[in-house]
Amino acid sequence: MSLLHLIILAIVQGITEFLPISSSGHLILVPSLTSLQDQGQAIDVAVHIGTLGAVILYFWHDVRKAIIGCGDILRGRFTTDNAKLALLLIIATIPVMLAGLALNLSGYSDAIRSVKVIAWTMLIFGIVLYFADQKGAQVKRTDSWNYKDAIKLGLWQMVALIPGTSRSGITITGARLMGYTREDGARISMLMSIPTIMASGILLGAEVISTADAQVAKDGAIAAGFSFVAALLALTLMMRLLKSVSFTPYVIYRVFLGVGLLWIAYS
Repeated sequence: MSLLHLIILAIVQGITEFLPISSSGHLILVPSLTSLQDQGQAIDVAVHIGTLGAVILYFWHDVRKAIIGCGDILRGRFTTDNAKLALLLIIATIPVMLAGLALNLSGYSDAIRSVKVIAWTMLIFGIVLYFADQKGAQVKRTDSWNYKDAIKLGLWQMVALIPGTSRSGITITGARLMGYTREDGARISMLMSIPTIMASGILLGAEVISTADAQVAKDGAIAAGFSFVAALLALTLMMRLLKSVSFTPYVIYRVFLGVGLLWIAYS
């Protein structure tokens, strides 16, 4: 793959992974709407690894607590604050892992990778995000996150397996409906992305390793590096903007993109 192709994919993934506009949908659209070849699973895994590094670095304080919490759990100490955070993340990840495994085994994961699906999910869930953001109260903070809410957000996250939905978008939607502030809803969503990306990376990585060669590994490393930088910049900008701006700009983008894709898909 050319360097320009890798940079385009890395930037697309880096910017869209944490913004509520669907990274998987955009990665599918790149070859579908351009003359570029499909990048394949190896590069998809690589750019996801890059974004994983970015969110871990940005939320390192919380990540460190969750890591310590995992140690507490292994020692049978389930009541510490760190253990609670780790358990909440584990609980919120289980539904999407089970659903993702089922989709892969059934073959439906490939069947729903289409412009039509992305168009409808981009449009519908963009509108749902708008109403959740406008109507949802802003009374809950991250320290209010409990096991019941973790289960609910885990179920919301399952929906993101449909391309175009947006993992961050749908979990932020769920968090806003539950009354979390914009910043704290986004923070919980970003933390939930860490074990989710790890799980999907391991699942896809196992399939890729057996077929990858030295050139693919080199391309993957380049893509991961650019994706890391793009994701860190996008995440930093979004979290700062949420102090004063709603999710409406992302909704407008989703609606226009969804309508445009519907016109392309049905014309």
